[in-house]
Amino acid sequence: MSLIPDWAPNLHPLVIHFPIVLIITAFVCDLAAAGLSRPVWLGDAALGLYGAAAATAGVACLSGLDAGADVLIRGTAHIVVQEHQRWALGTTAYFGLFTAARFAARPRLRRAGVVGVLLCLAGGALGIFLVQQTAERGARLVYEHGVGVIAAPWSR
Repeated sequence: MSLIPDWAPNLHPLVIHFPIVLIITAFVCDLAAAGLSRPVWLGDAALGLYGAAAATAGVACLSGLDAGADVLIRGTAHIVVQEHQRWALGTTAYFGLFTAARFAARPRLRRAGVVGVLLCLAGGALGIFLVQQTAERGARLVYEHGVGVIAAPWSR
Protein backbone atom coordinates (compact mmCIF):
# COMPACT_ATOMS: atom_id res chain seq x y z
CA MET A 1 0.00 0.00 0.00
CA SER A 2 1.39 3.38 -1.01
CA LEU A 3 1.08 6.55 1.04
CA ILE A 4 0.98 8.55 -2.19
CA PRO A 5 -2.57 9.06 -3.50
CA ASP A 6 -3.42 7.67 -6.92
CA TRP A 7 -3.82 11.15 -8.39
CA ALA A 8 -0.23 12.13 -7.51
CA PRO A 9 2.50 10.75 -9.78
CA ASN A 10 5.04 10.97 -6.90
CA LEU A 11 5.71 12.63 -3.53
CA HIS A 12 7.14 15.88 -4.91
CA PRO A 13 3.89 17.78 -5.60
CA LEU A 14 2.71 16.91 -2.09
CA VAL A 15 5.72 18.35 -0.25
CA ILE A 16 6.97 21.21 -2.42
CA HIS A 17 4.52 23.79 -1.11
CA PHE A 18 5.58 23.49 2.54
CA PRO A 19 8.97 25.21 2.22
CA ILE A 20 7.47 27.91 -0.02
CA VAL A 21 4.83 28.82 2.56
CA LEU A 22 7.31 28.62 5.45
CA ILE A 23 9.76 30.96 3.70
CA ILE A 24 7.08 33.53 2.91
CA THR A 25 5.71 33.33 6.46
CA ALA A 26 9.21 33.77 7.92
CA PHE A 27 9.75 36.85 5.78
CA VAL A 28 6.40 38.28 6.89
CA CYS A 29 7.46 37.71 10.53
CA ASP A 30 10.64 39.69 9.83
CA LEU A 31 8.60 42.46 8.21
CA ALA A 32 6.26 42.56 11.19
CA ALA A 33 9.22 42.63 13.57
CA ALA A 34 10.66 45.60 11.66
CA GLY A 35 7.35 47.44 11.82
CA LEU A 36 6.61 46.69 15.46
CA SER A 37 9.75 47.98 17.16
CA ARG A 38 11.51 44.64 16.67
CA PRO A 39 9.89 42.36 19.25
CA VAL A 40 12.34 39.54 19.94
CA TRP A 41 9.79 36.75 19.66
CA LEU A 42 8.98 37.61 16.02
CA GLY A 43 12.64 37.40 15.04
CA ASP A 44 12.90 34.07 16.83
CA ALA A 45 9.72 32.88 15.08
CA ALA A 46 11.21 33.87 11.72
CA LEU A 47 14.42 32.01 12.53
CA GLY A 48 12.46 28.87 13.46
CA LEU A 49 10.38 29.14 10.30
CA TYR A 50 13.51 29.52 8.16
CA GLY A 51 14.95 26.43 9.84
CA ALA A 52 11.79 24.45 9.12
CA ALA A 53 11.82 25.80 5.56
CA ALA A 54 15.42 24.68 5.05
CA ALA A 55 14.58 21.18 6.31
CA THR A 56 11.44 20.84 4.21
CA ALA A 57 13.26 22.28 1.18
CA GLY A 58 15.75 19.43 1.61
CA VAL A 59 12.89 16.92 1.60
CA ALA A 60 11.35 18.63 -1.44
CA CYS A 61 14.70 18.56 -3.23
CA LEU A 62 15.18 14.86 -2.56
CA SER A 63 11.61 14.09 -3.60
CA GLY A 64 12.15 16.09 -6.79
CA LEU A 65 15.30 14.18 -7.64
CA ASP A 66 13.42 10.94 -7.03
CA ALA A 67 10.48 12.17 -9.12
CA GLY A 68 12.76 12.58 -12.12
CA ALA A 69 12.89 8.79 -12.40
CA ASP A 70 9.11 8.41 -12.18
CA VAL A 71 7.85 10.89 -14.75
CA LEU A 72 7.98 11.06 -18.49
CA ILE A 73 10.27 13.86 -19.66
CA ARG A 74 10.15 14.70 -23.33
CA GLY A 75 12.37 16.77 -25.62
CA THR A 76 13.30 20.23 -24.45
CA ALA A 77 11.87 19.57 -20.98
CA HIS A 78 15.21 17.95 -20.07
CA ILE A 79 16.88 21.37 -20.19
CA VAL A 80 14.23 22.87 -17.91
CA VAL A 81 14.53 19.89 -15.53
CA GLN A 82 18.27 20.53 -15.21
CA GLU A 83 17.71 24.26 -14.63
CA HIS A 84 15.03 23.50 -12.04
CA GLN A 85 17.34 21.07 -10.26
CA ARG A 86 20.20 23.59 -10.16
CA TRP A 87 17.96 26.34 -8.81
CA ALA A 88 16.38 23.97 -6.27
CA LEU A 89 19.73 22.75 -4.96
CA GLY A 90 21.05 26.31 -4.77
CA THR A 91 17.93 27.56 -3.01
CA THR A 92 18.03 24.70 -0.51
CA ALA A 93 21.72 25.31 0.19
CA TYR A 94 21.08 29.04 0.57
CA PHE A 95 18.39 28.54 3.19
CA GLY A 96 20.50 26.05 5.10
CA LEU A 97 23.41 28.51 5.19
CA PHE A 98 21.21 31.56 5.79
CA THR A 99 19.50 29.86 8.73
CA ALA A 100 22.79 28.66 10.24
CA ALA A 101 24.42 32.08 9.83
CA ARG A 102 21.41 33.86 11.24
CA PHE A 103 21.31 31.51 14.23
CA ALA A 104 25.03 31.98 14.89
CA ALA A 105 24.77 35.76 14.56
CA ARG A 106 21.54 36.09 16.56
CA PRO A 107 23.03 37.99 19.53
CA ARG A 108 24.94 40.37 17.25
CA LEU A 109 21.90 40.93 15.03
CA ARG A 110 19.85 41.93 18.06
CA ARG A 111 22.48 44.44 19.16
CA ALA A 112 22.80 45.80 15.60
CA GLY A 113 19.28 47.27 15.75
CA VAL A 114 18.08 48.62 12.40
CA VAL A 115 21.12 47.29 10.56
CA GLY A 116 20.37 43.78 11.87
CA VAL A 117 16.75 44.06 10.82
CA LEU A 118 17.75 45.23 7.34
CA LEU A 119 20.25 42.35 7.00
CA CYS A 120 17.56 39.84 7.95
CA LEU A 121 15.09 41.39 5.52
CA ALA A 122 17.66 41.47 2.71
CA GLY A 123 18.54 37.82 3.30
CA GLY A 124 14.88 36.84 3.31
CA ALA A 125 14.16 38.86 0.17
CA LEU A 126 17.05 37.19 -1.64
CA GLY A 127 15.66 33.82 -0.54
CA ILE A 128 12.20 34.67 -1.86
CA PHE A 129 13.78 35.60 -5.20
CA LEU A 130 15.53 32.20 -5.29
CA VAL A 131 12.26 30.41 -4.46
CA GLN A 132 10.47 32.35 -7.21
CA GLN A 133 13.09 31.39 -9.78
CA THR A 134 12.97 27.73 -8.74
CA ALA A 135 9.15 27.70 -8.74
CA GLU A 136 9.04 29.38 -12.16
CA ARG A 137 11.05 26.52 -13.66
CA GLY A 138 8.95 23.93 -11.85
CA ALA A 139 5.76 25.51 -13.13
CA ARG A 140 7.16 25.52 -16.67
CA LEU A 141 7.79 21.79 -16.37
CA VAL A 142 4.19 21.13 -15.38
CA TYR A 143 2.27 23.68 -17.43
CA GLU A 144 4.40 23.95 -20.58
CA HIS A 145 5.84 20.44 -20.82
CA GLY A 146 3.30 18.34 -18.89
CA VAL A 147 6.02 16.78 -16.73
CA GLY A 148 4.59 15.01 -13.70
CA VAL A 149 0.99 15.39 -14.75
CA ILE A 150 0.73 11.69 -15.44
CA ALA A 151 3.14 9.10 -14.11
CA ALA A 152 5.34 7.33 -16.62
CA PRO A 153 4.12 3.81 -17.50
CA TRP A 154 7.14 2.22 -15.79
CA SER A 155 6.68 3.98 -12.44
CA ARG A 156 3.78 2.01 -10.97
